[in-house]
Amino acid sequence: MQSREVRLARRPVGMPDRSDFEIVECEVPEPKDGEVSVRNLCMSVDPYMRGRMIDRRSYVPPFQVGETLTGGAIGEVVASEHPSLRAGDHVSSMYGWREAFTAPAAELTPLGALVAPPSAYLGVLGMPGMTAYVGLLEVGALADGETVFVSGAAGAVGSVAGQIAKLRGCRVIGSAGSAEKVAWLQEELRFDAAFDYHQGRIADHLSRTAPGGLDVYFDNVGGEHLQAAIGHMRPFGRIALCGAISQYNATEEPRGRTTSCWRSAWA
Repeated sequence: MQSREVRLARRPVGMPDRSDFEIVECEVPEPKDGEVSVRNLCMSVDPYMRGRMIDRRSYVPPFQVGETLTGGAIGEVVASEHPSLRAGDHVSSMYGWREAFTAPAAELTPLGALVAPPSAYLGVLGMPGMTAYVGLLEVGALADGETVFVSGAAGAVGSVAGQIAKLRGCRVIGSAGSAEKVAWLQEELRFDAAFDYHQGRIADHLSRTAPGGLDVYFDNVGGEHLQAAIGHMRPFGRIALCGAISQYNATEEPRGRTTSCWRSAWA
């Protein structure tokens, strides 16, 4: 079985470029005892992967130059040498960024009968959904009826966080990067308010949409979003620091209060 894989050709500086990656064709070996061969149906490209392209210490080892990138994927077993998996079964793995692979069955998670499209297991039923759930309810300690601001609200994590907050009877405000995304948040996900962060200052948008302040801020963006949210927090408000995607491609250290906030949060 043939496969195409995406490998890291060099470590990006600033915004990643196509030349930072290479696509390689390779032969997928037949499964040996205890192994299965899988053809991927979908894979996840997540913000945390940008950090793994930098050679630095973190909660997960960095990608190595010349190696195939890894990440969440949902695939279908095409050949098996393990008694618990058969051809046609669906599995979850960290063997993303490739069309097919052979691996030990112990490294795969059987999904059983699918109750949703395969991609949902990389979204609301997968890591992003769990991140939103734990970040909002455990870290953010959300209470019914509070005012919640979610940055990057049209993304996989932010959209779930906003919907959970709505189910708890909260007033939910979201930011997104286009008019189309803002409309989706308000019309489909029923956010109480949403705005395009390219259009004006974040602080001004929050003053308009949350005049009484914020109880919980679910941060996916960092930077100006975080600084503006800090200025609008009510007493005993909580901030769940999930991501800082506005800074992932930065070539200089960000300035302002957000720098010390992130340092203290991850120290």
